[in-house]
Formats: sequence, structure tokens, C-alpha cells
Amino acid sequence: MNVLLDHLPEFREGFLGTLAITAASAVLALVLGILIAGFRVSPIPPLRAFGTAWVTLLRNTPLTLLFLIAFFVIPQIFFPGTSPFVLAMGALGCYTSSFVCEAVRSGINTVPLGQAEAARSLGMTFSQTLRMIILPQATRTVIPPLSSIFIALTKNSAIAGAFSVSELFSVSKLLSDKGYPIAWIFLWIALAYLVITFTISGAFRLLERRLEVAR
Repeated sequence: MNVLLDHLPEFREGFLGTLAITAASAVLALVLGILIAGFRVSPIPPLRAFGTAWVTLLRNTPLTLLFLIAFFVIPQIFFPGTSPFVLAMGALGCYTSSFVCEAVRSGINTVPLGQAEAARSLGMTFSQTLRMIILPQATRTVIPPLSSIFIALTKNSAIAGAFSVSELFSVSKLLSDKGYPIAWIFLWIALAYLVITFTISGAFRLLERRLEVAR
């Protein structure tokens, strides 16, 4: 208990840092995931090829390697001086977007083909059909897997602590270097992660129930 009370500002900063990197990466992953899912079901072959390559490459690349590329390659070639937070958000968001894409694509595949055919018969374009007809119906199916994906994202954010991003893992490293008992440090950090993941899980369960009522 003493390690928590004596270093409450550090734990608070790490907790808020984990919340920030998780939320920012989740938004990026959701936007990219939906976009890439649209590419994967697009009637345009180059877009389908790009979507397939994106998912295949990112899902089969270790997240740590993506962090190394983001921090030691991207700033040197493209964006020098980029903050560690933005680089970590990019690595986490792009990696997670591949999983979001597959979840969204699976949801799209559950929508009857007749829905798209009816939309085309009304003169709607592919993007209009996807945005106004397909995605709203696929949402109910997509919610449960997205919950698991964002919980995994929360836990994956711990890697950012090894790359100068202030979050819970960086707090554990700081305090363990000062000689505090590692077991107590990990206990409080584990509880902090549980608070975040339970909140995400509860929010998605609430959203899922609201969508069921609307059915």
C-alpha cells in the first residue's frame, strides 16, 4: 500500500497516460479498420489488393517490431521530431486496425446480399450502399469482437512504456529501479489495467444491449 500512497502522482500520470494512448489508438484503429474493410469488399481490384496486403502484413508482424520501425525508421525518413506519443499511437493504431478490419468485414458478410443488390437497383453507389445500408446492419454483429480487440489494445499499450511514453508500464520500471517491491508495483498496475478493461467491456455490453432493444 505504501508504494501506491507514496507515489500516487506517478501512478495517476501513468494511468492517465494509458487511457490517452488507448483512446487515441482505438479511434485511429476504428477509422482505419472501417476504411480498410471497405477496401476489402470493394469492387475495385487495386483497393481489394491494398486491403488484403494491409491486413496480411500487419497481422503477421510482431507489434514490437512495428514499434521499432515507428520509433527508429519513420522519424529518420519521413517525420523527424515526431513525439513519442504520436509514434506509439501510430504503431498501435495501425496494428489494431488490421484486426478491426477483419471484424468489420465479417460483420459485412453477415448482411444478406440482397440488401446490396436492392441498393444498386435504386441507383446507389458502392460507397453509399456501404455507408447507409451495409455498415448499420453489420454493427450489431461487429460489437462483441470489437470489445475483445480494444481490450487487447489496452494491454498492448504497455509496450509504449518501453519507448519513452508515460503510461503504467513506465511507472513500474521507474519504481522497480528505485528498489520498491516488484510484487506490490505489479499488483497496483494490474488493478489499474483491470479497471480500464472492465470499463471497456461494460461499455460494449451496454451498447450491445441497446442495439438489441432497437432491433
